[in-house]
Amino acid sequence: MVKKPAPDTARRSEKSRRAIYDAAIALVVEAGYPRTTIEGIAARAGVGKQTIYRWWSSKAEVLMDAFLDLSEQAGREAAAGGDPYVFPDTGDLAADLKAVLRATVDELKNPRFEAPSRALAAEGVVNEQLGRAFMTRLLEPSLQLYVERLRSAQDAGQVRRDVDPRIALELFVSPLAQRWLQYTGPISYEYTDTLVDYALNGIAPR
Repeated sequence: MVKKPAPDTARRSEKSRRAIYDAAIALVVEAGYPRTTIEGIAARAGVGKQTIYRWWSSKAEVLMDAFLDLSEQAGREAAAGGDPYVFPDTGDLAADLKAVLRATVDELKNPRFEAPSRALAAEGVVNEQLGRAFMTRLLEPSLQLYVERLRSAQDAGQVRRDVDPRIALELFVSPLAQRWLQYTGPISYEYTDTLVDYALNGIAPR
């Protein structure tokens, strides 16, 4: 009697996890965060609720992991298979900032990323727990890369020593986020390049 190979539980688990991620993102886009439920995610993914609760304790955790996964996918695609978390340090601060912000524009305009990120960002405004989790798990690691790059620029004498990198990075990131979230204007390479030029060179006459 020929023995059948044992089922590949790791492969099955990854398939289920991927189905859950896809279902969570789809539901939050279609129904919004408040109306998305564990039951709905399970039904859409074709898994039992117990499978979800084995890995996560709440829908917020499911959605956050799903969104992080989506963001990492977008980052890998933008980097053409490279590491999406590498912040360039070519010695040219302006060029490096412009490159990263251009990649951010691409991500924000990616249809797969835009709808769920808007849904979660909007819910994070009124749901403090989700908003803080969004900040801690997704935004803060990315912001720290700006901090490190600006500190490198300080070491190279390209940025004043008395500048707080954590505040300075908001000159680039915050205007882009506001324009994207509130539809105050189009986001483009030209726009983010201008942000960098204004921030690094100032707007007062010399």
